Amino acid sequence: RRVAVVGPNAAVARTLGGGSATVFPAYTVSPLEGLRAALGDHVEVLHGEGVRTHHRIPVAERDRLLLPDGSGPGAEVRFLDAGGRVLGSDRRLGGAFAWLGTLPDDVPVAGVAAVEVRTALRVTTSGPHVLGCSGVGRFRLAVGGEQVFDTRLSVPADGDLAEAHMRPPQHGTPVHLREGETVDLVLRHEPLGADGAAGPVAGITFQVNVEPPHPDDDEEIERAVGLAGSADVAVVVVGTTEEVESEGIDRASLELPGRQDELVRRVAAANPRTVVVVNSGAPVLLPWVGEVPVVLLAWFPGQECGNALADVLLGDVEPGGRLPTTWPASADGLPSTRPVDGVLVYEEGLFVGYRGYDRDGREPLFPFGHGLGYTTWEYLGVEVSGPVSPSRAATVAVRLRNTGRRLGREVVQAYASRPDSALLRPPRWLVGFGTGLAGPGEEVTVTVEVPWRALAHWDVGQRAFAVEPGDFDLAVGASSRDLRVTTRVHAGR
Repeated sequence: RRVAVVGPNAAVARTLGGGSATVFPAYTVSPLEGLRAALGDHVEVLHGEGVRTHHRIPVAERDRLLLPDGSGPGAEVRFLDAGGRVLGSDRRLGGAFAWLGTLPDDVPVAGVAAVEVRTALRVTTSGPHVLGCSGVGRFRLAVGGEQVFDTRLSVPADGDLAEAHMRPPQHGTPVHLREGETVDLVLRHEPLGADGAAGPVAGITFQVNVEPPHPDDDEEIERAVGLAGSADVAVVVVGTTEEVESEGIDRASLELPGRQDELVRRVAAANPRTVVVVNSGAPVLLPWVGEVPVVLLAWFPGQECGNALADVLLGDVEPGGRLPTTWPASADGLPSTRPVDGVLVYEEGLFVGYRGYDRDGREPLFPFGHGLGYTTWEYLGVEVSGPVSPSRAATVAVRLRNTGRRLGREVVQAYASRPDSALLRPPRWLVGFGTGLAGPGEEVTVTVEVPWRALAHWDVGQRAFAVEPGDFDLAVGASSRDLRVTTRVHAGR
């Protein structure tokens, strides 16, 4: 009857990666919105942010921006020449803007001297709001018809030019606003080159930034714990931000930013029925994983994020993904991301990811290929049809039985090894996979193709791929560490 949905990514999830992965969808559905829509009016859904994970002023939330005439959500954008003449216009739904080469109405970027964004901000909380901008060039912001700043922003002389796009300079000023009011905002931007010099530019990118007032983390964590303790189920949505995980940025740590680990632990202690949703694009450390019953990895799920999440959490759809990466139990043994004397040496060689774990005997938190669904599987047997040759793949037939109570889908994975090889090899490597779908108690045969190329190595002398002839061991199972049945496949030249 009551669900608590808390965490910094609950109301505004990361739906896509940063940098070149950025697109501007017509709408997005947050985890909070998706669960509220799916559960309906008969279930009370409570919400708390829990902790803050960002240090930069965030982009203005799209549901807080209205067109100046009040006709709908969004912002009106006008492109002006040096004389102030309007060359073209656009309507956008969010506070982040990017154009490369050509603008709407076929306006060339090089002909634009200024871009003017007109919008109205819906105020939902009384108090000091930090209103600002991000980008390179001159910015002037008017709030309610009164100019609050006129500033020039540029990338530092010793900075990376990519910062102009990935982590552009920002400026903001506090303005006290009252809950319920709608305030007109006009941001005028005169674009400059990435080095801060005037002249033609290849593209225009900037943001309208708004940081609403917020309590401190201690207060927000206590509130989240209270909501969780009063609910039947708690859902904690944690994740990364563009400040720590994005194109153009090396992560200094795999830890979740801010006090998210503390939030998870406190919520789980208050409610044993806690689901943790991890909203990140790559592995993160989960030191609390043994303290919670469920972890769901959402990755960057796109604009339908909330609806898809609700489908999975409520059992309408089985989570069917399998890890394409190894998730470490701790930071111990991870390769360094820091150059020494300007050089970063990649020492892993063949032993990248799970291959290195298998060689060293280390235990990952979650192995490559791992993933659970809403049923269980028994591996009954495996047969191989034919040897592998350059013109013919071997067919591995794996018999499975669904031993659970629901329809399910299993991802069957085949790993090869060659203990007596004359070559340097990893202990095992993925050579093929296939999927099987079966109802409760049903059996299914999954076919996995093992091509010649999957067993090949690069022959330096021949400058071509070659296969070491003979038998390769095959281990088949549900992940690189959950291997159920074994067989062999013969490879010819």
